[in-house]
Amino acid sequence: MYLKCIEVQGFKSFAHKLRFDFHNGITGIVGPNGSGKSNVADAVRWVLGEQRVKQLRGGSMQDVIFSGTENRRPLSYASVAITLDNSDHQLPIEYEEVTVARKLYRSGESEYLINGSVCRLKDVNELFYDTGIGKEGYSIIGQGQIDRILSGKPEERRELFDEAAGIVKFKRRKNMSVKKLEEERQNLLRVNDILAELFKQLGPLERQSEKAREFLKKKEELKNYDINMFLLETARIQEHITSLEVKIKDTDEELKSASKQYDGMKQEYESVEEQVDRIDESIERAKGQLNETTMLKQQLESQIALLKEQIHSARMNDEHYEQRSETIESEIAERKEKLEEFEREQTAIHGQLGERRTLENSAREELIAVQTRIATFTADIEKKKADIMELLNSRASTKAKIQKYDTMLEQIQVRRAQLNQRISEAETEADGQEKLLLGYEEELEAVSGEIIVLAEQNSQYEEKIEEIQKVLSRQTEQFRIGQTAYHREESRLESLKNITERYDGYGNSIRKVMDRRDKEKGLLGVVADIIKVEKDYEVAVETALGGNIQNIVTADEDTAKRMIGFLKQNKFGRATFLPLTALKTYGTISRPEALKEEGVIGTADKLVKAESGYGELVSYLLGRTLVVDHIDHGIAIARKYRQSIRIVTLEGELINPGGSMTGGAFKNSSNLLSRRREIEEFEKTVRQLKREMDELEAESEKLRSERSGYYDQIEIVKEKLQKAYVVQNTAKMNMEQAKAKIRAARNMSSDIREEGQQLERQITDIIDNQESISVELDTSEQLETELSQKVEDEQSLLDSERKVEAAKQKEAEELHLVCAGLEQKYEFTSQNVTRIREELDKFYEELKELEENKGGTSKEIQEKEEKIAGLRKTIEDSGELFTEIGVEIEKFKAQREDLNQKHKVFLQRREDLSRHMSELDKEVFRLESQKENYEEASEKQINYMWEEYELTYNRALELRNENLTDLSQMKKRIQEIKNEIKGLGDVNVNAIEDFKNVSERYEFLKGQHDDLIEAEETLEKIIEELDIAMRKQFAEQFERISKEFDTVFKELFGGGKGTLQLMEDEDILEAGIRIIAQPPGKKLQNMMQLSGGEKALTAIALLFAIQNLKPSPFCLLDEIEAALDDNNVIRFAKYLHKLTKSTQFIVITHRRGTMTAADRLYGITMQEKGVSTLVSVSLLEEELDK
Repeated sequence: MYLKCIEVQGFKSFAHKLRFDFHNGITGIVGPNGSGKSNVADAVRWVLGEQRVKQLRGGSMQDVIFSGTENRRPLSYASVAITLDNSDHQLPIEYEEVTVARKLYRSGESEYLINGSVCRLKDVNELFYDTGIGKEGYSIIGQGQIDRILSGKPEERRELFDEAAGIVKFKRRKNMSVKKLEEERQNLLRVNDILAELFKQLGPLERQSEKAREFLKKKEELKNYDINMFLLETARIQEHITSLEVKIKDTDEELKSASKQYDGMKQEYESVEEQVDRIDESIERAKGQLNETTMLKQQLESQIALLKEQIHSARMNDEHYEQRSETIESEIAERKEKLEEFEREQTAIHGQLGERRTLENSAREELIAVQTRIATFTADIEKKKADIMELLNSRASTKAKIQKYDTMLEQIQVRRAQLNQRISEAETEADGQEKLLLGYEEELEAVSGEIIVLAEQNSQYEEKIEEIQKVLSRQTEQFRIGQTAYHREESRLESLKNITERYDGYGNSIRKVMDRRDKEKGLLGVVADIIKVEKDYEVAVETALGGNIQNIVTADEDTAKRMIGFLKQNKFGRATFLPLTALKTYGTISRPEALKEEGVIGTADKLVKAESGYGELVSYLLGRTLVVDHIDHGIAIARKYRQSIRIVTLEGELINPGGSMTGGAFKNSSNLLSRRREIEEFEKTVRQLKREMDELEAESEKLRSERSGYYDQIEIVKEKLQKAYVVQNTAKMNMEQAKAKIRAARNMSSDIREEGQQLERQITDIIDNQESISVELDTSEQLETELSQKVEDEQSLLDSERKVEAAKQKEAEELHLVCAGLEQKYEFTSQNVTRIREELDKFYEELKELEENKGGTSKEIQEKEEKIAGLRKTIEDSGELFTEIGVEIEKFKAQREDLNQKHKVFLQRREDLSRHMSELDKEVFRLESQKENYEEASEKQINYMWEEYELTYNRALELRNENLTDLSQMKKRIQEIKNEIKGLGDVNVNAIEDFKNVSERYEFLKGQHDDLIEAEETLEKIIEELDIAMRKQFAEQFERISKEFDTVFKELFGGGKGTLQLMEDEDILEAGIRIIAQPPGKKLQNMMQLSGGEKALTAIALLFAIQNLKPSPFCLLDEIEAALDDNNVIRFAKYLHKLTKSTQFIVITHRRGTMTAADRLYGITMQEKGVSTLVSVSLLEEELDK
């Protein structure tokens, strides 16, 4: 392996893209101070992963990017790539050429690439492990490192010696293993803590889960009985509710009918009241009409009397005036008497009216008092009826309690019988369990023997599997090796195909033209693509072709012309084209007899193959070249035919016409003709490897199938073992359960007896409660009788009061009629008094007129007589009317009496109907109370089913068991199950899932624990082995380095002694290293006492000693000989040549002696300020020659 080239762009002072090509031997890099020579070393150090800015002689990592000059702008990124030849595969990568690149952008982004693929810094470091190459290795040495080697502390030199001893990779592996070991130990601690906690939980959870399973089983059975009990009870309750609904409906309809009758009677009562009011109004109206008629009659009689008097007066003549005056006076006197009489009568009527009104008001007050008493009696009666209803409800509740206590007493009696039965069953169970226990013990002994036999079979199968596993492991390793080879060869094949397709190795102009092959149909390919050669003739034919091997074959001259124009237009360079239509052959060789000479193989065109159509091309290129076996025969033939024939040998020597000869060594990897053959060989190899891997995979698959058969046998054995273990565990569990059941049966007997005593106490309490309830019931019935009697008595009083009310009502009405008559009479008397006074006034006027006017006419008398006759006719007619009105009043009075009698009958009917409605209402209430009780019971059962099992009625119907119909047996079994559940105590239902989860987790973590223990032991063993290997290797290598250092020291110094010592009392893997130098003629002394040149030469001696023992592929030295004098520089250069056998050296120097020793020189200068450029090599060589 060696460094082929370095490409830099934008790195420090390298603004342009520069490429340094290197070969084996010594390459010198020279130039004036400040020209950028050391930047080459910095570039290599940087691309290998250097992260320390000080090592790169900068202030920050951004300083490595070209920062610009006065005439140039700063660049945006820096890029360095080194390419190494890896044909010996010293690097652990399949490619024969490895390019490592690093880029850094001003934005701070950076990337590493290996062969164009992005990678990590870690990948770059691992690539160069144990090669001496790397930022910590000894392949790049600068003056600063020379100073650190000499002036640094002993501990600081460890890295150099560790790399030289080859233990760096071991140390890294150890550090990784120690770190991983610590992680595994931390994981182990955590797993142990978790396992301990889980182990504590397993035992209780297992017991809880067993109890939970038993609990769930009993709960499921209880649920079945509860559901069927619920359905039967619901059906029974529904029947009762349906029956009650029918009764309630009938009673309610009867109540509605009674209410309708009651409402009708109310309307009838209102109708009677309206008739009474109408009759009263008619009587009042008739009486008023009678009074009006009487008053009219009196008025008419008064008018008649007045007219008579007027007639009488009119008949009087003047001579009888005095007689009329006397008569008037007499009338006046009579009227005055009547007036006095009417006034006395009016006073008397007024007194009577006051008395009657007083009596009427008294009667009204008495009526109101009676009505108040009636209302009080009615309220009392209603209250007592409500109390009776409450007593009835209370009595119903009390009777329900009695029924409940009867039921409880019945249940307790049943329970007591059940307990006695259970005592007998428990004792029987205990005896039976003791017999079962003996059977379980025998079963356990038998299954334990079976388990031992099965375990032995399992071990035999596992041994066979282990043997197969070993064979499979070997085959797997072979497969892995074969697969690695397959992938390596396949990768090489792909790489070779890619190289061929990209025309790598051809000139740039060739590649550019061939890139247009898809667009230009006339491009047929390069010469190497068209001809095929056997491997033995490849070198000879390629030599014969020379530069023509890269010529481009075209179909015609036009294609060639277009491609030449294309190259010219884009300035891609020059190329040679071979148009098939323009090629002319010049025949065969000039001396055909030479074909018969010794060693002649034939003409070159006969040793190649090409498709038809390319014959002229092959003849044109190879027809005049003779191929011989080796150079001796070639020289002999050339001499014989006077240097007139072009001859090539199989090894590639060329003898041209005229006598010139070309030859030497060149690498076969650059052979363009061999690429197609190598592709075919690689394809053949890949197919062979694939076939071998398939065969190996088939054999492995056969073994795996055999192993699978054994695994199946093991599974069968394990299944049998599992069943046996289950039987064993079941037998153990049955034994434990039998023992537990025996104990439980013994304990149950005492518990049942204690429960029997409790039941006896409950019976006593129930009997006491029944007696107190019976007393309460008797008291309630007695109170109801008393209240009913009081209601009847008060009802009688109410009826009496209603009679009194009717009498008072009648009396009040009669007094009201009397008062109305007196009021009419008083009014009539008042009218008469007013009339008489008016008549007196008229008499006085008439008397006055008589005084004034005496005399009259007979005509006036006649008119008055006629008027009197008319008035008398009116009086006669009013007499008939008066009689009619009297008859009508009597008729109305008779009707009112009939209505009063109807009113009494109605009140009695209404009372009877009200009592009947009250009884119906009580019955409805009682029936609805029973219905509500049944509905409440049904609702409680439905709620219980939902709360307990989350089941609706319809869902419960789906789970109906038709075999369960006996309610008493079901109740008995439900109670037994509840007692059994109660006997289980507190149950954690979640324990089943918890136990499963914890068990699975425990088993998983147990496996993890075992893996961690195994990993810990493996890592400790690895660390121990690494320590042993490192100690051994370091001790051996340090001894060799020490001896080699002394040898090199003596050679470089011309004598003296160089010694390396490990610091005492320290671990060999950590100890510092002391360097002691004794130049010739001087005492052994410390490094600090040496001169600068002696220090540098001592450090160089150490580096050369390391290179001797463990050479790095290349070594870059940056002016490490600067402090040496000329003689020592010569020694340095001489020894450097000695090391070139195994190491490629790149030396940055300005010492002439070193330059002279270099095989090739690169010059670096700054023709433009701040920009490093590469100077022509030939120019430097000429300068050195001067």
